[in-house]
Amino acid sequence: MSARILVVDDLEANRRLLEAKLTAEYYDVLLASRGEEAVQLAKRERPDLILLDVMMPGGIDGFEACRRLKAQPETRHIPVVICTTLDDRESKVRGLQAGAEEFLTKPIDDVHLMARAKSLVGLKVVIDELRAREANGRKLGVIGEDLRPDPVEQHRLVAGNVLVVDDNATQIKRIRSALGAEHRVAVLGDEDAKAAPDLVVVSVTARSFDGFRVIARMRSGEPTRHLPILAVVDPDDRARAVRALELGAHDIIVRPIDEEEIVARARTLMRRKRYMDALRHRLDQSLELAITDQLTGLYNRRFFEAQIAPLVQRAQCGGDPVSVMLIDLDHFKRINDTLGHDAGDVVLREFTVRLASNVRPSDFACRQGGEEFVVIMPRTTGDIACLAAERLRRSICAAPFHAPGLPAPLDVTVSIGVACASADDTAETLMKRADEALYEAKRAGRNRVMGKGASQAA
Repeated sequence: MSARILVVDDLEANRRLLEAKLTAEYYDVLLASRGEEAVQLAKRERPDLILLDVMMPGGIDGFEACRRLKAQPETRHIPVVICTTLDDRESKVRGLQAGAEEFLTKPIDDVHLMARAKSLVGLKVVIDELRAREANGRKLGVIGEDLRPDPVEQHRLVAGNVLVVDDNATQIKRIRSALGAEHRVAVLGDEDAKAAPDLVVVSVTARSFDGFRVIARMRSGEPTRHLPILAVVDPDDRARAVRALELGAHDIIVRPIDEEEIVARARTLMRRKRYMDALRHRLDQSLELAITDQLTGLYNRRFFEAQIAPLVQRAQCGGDPVSVMLIDLDHFKRINDTLGHDAGDVVLREFTVRLASNVRPSDFACRQGGEEFVVIMPRTTGDIACLAAERLRRSICAAPFHAPGLPAPLDVTVSIGVACASADDTAETLMKRADEALYEAKRAGRNRVMGKGASQAA
C-alpha cells in the first residue's frame, strides 16, 4: 500500500536512512528537520503517517510537535510514530500521552517499523475515505453545520467498555487495575462481559486459546470489524508482534504490562474509535437526509426516481407487477391562502400520519412536492392498488383533521390516480398514466379514486 510519510529528524543521516528504507517499500517520503517545520508541513501536505524524532534543537521538541499536531483539526487524524533514542518508561508514556500512536526506540527494527507503518496507513485510508464522503455531503448540502463534530466533545475522555481476552490471572488483574479507574473492564466468559465493547485487549501469549485466531475472527466479523484491538505480546518477540499487526491488531503492548502505558494506549484507541464512529454516524444521517422529505419524514422525489425505474423494468421482463398511486390533497391552496403556510404544513404532517397507517411495510410512500404524494406498491396488481387507494381515501375524509396549530377542525379530502405497469411501460409512461387518472378523478368531482389502464374507478 503506497502512502506519503513525513520523516522528522534533526540529523540528516537519520533522515536519509529512513528515506531510503521507506522509498524501497514504495512510500513517498517528505522530510523535515525541526518540530515547527514538521507541524507546518503536515498541515500543508497532509501526509498519511508521521515519523517524529524527539530530541530536536530550536523551538519545539517532538513531544510538543505531537501535541500541536493532535490539537489541529487538519492534522489530528494523522497517525504519529515517535522514533527516538530515549528508551526509558517515562519518555514512552509521555509520547503516548501527547497523542502518538506508537513509540519506537532507535535503532529501529525495520520489520516492526514497516508492519506498524502498514497498519497505521491502512487505518488512515479508512479515515480519509470517511472524511472525503463527509466533505462531499457538506458540499451537496446533505450534511449541515448541525452535523459537524464538536472538537472538544470528540476528544474528551469518556468511559468505555473494555473486553479482556486472556487466561493469565495476574495479567488480567493488572489490566483491571490500570483501566478500571476510567473504564468498565470485563473478561471474556464472565457474567459482566455482556456490554458491547469499545476496546478489546487480546493476549497472543495465552496458552488455552489462539490469540491470533481471535484477532483474525474479530477483524473478519461484521459486528466486530471496526473494534480497536490491543494485542499483548512478549518482549523481544518481534515475529508475534508483527503477526498481530498483520492480522489486524490496531496496537501492541509488551509484557509485563505497564499500567500508565496501557492507559495511554487505550485512550488513543478509544478516541480514534469515537472519531470514526462519529464520521460513520454523520454519513448515515446524511444518507437519510438525502432521501427524506424534511417536512413529512417520507421519502423524497430523489428516492422515488431511484426506486421506480428498476421495479418497472423488472415488471417488463415478466417479474412481479408494480403499481403506483398518485395522491393530491383537494383544494390545498385554499388552506394555504386562508390559514397560512404554517397551517398547511400541519395538514401535510397529519396527512402523512394517516397515509403511513394505510400502506404496507413493503410500499414506498414519497412526497413528490407541495401537496402531491406518490406510493410505489411492489408486487401489486392494479385492482389491489385501487382497493388500497380507496381505503386510504376513506381514512382521510372519515374524520376532520384535529392538530395543534389549526384554528378549527378541517375537512380534508384527496383525489387519487392509480396505474399498474404494463409490458411496454417505462417509469415515465407509468407515471403519466397515473397522472391522467388523477386528473380524471379531479375532473369527476374530487375525493375519489380513478384507475388508468389497471382498473376502473373504485
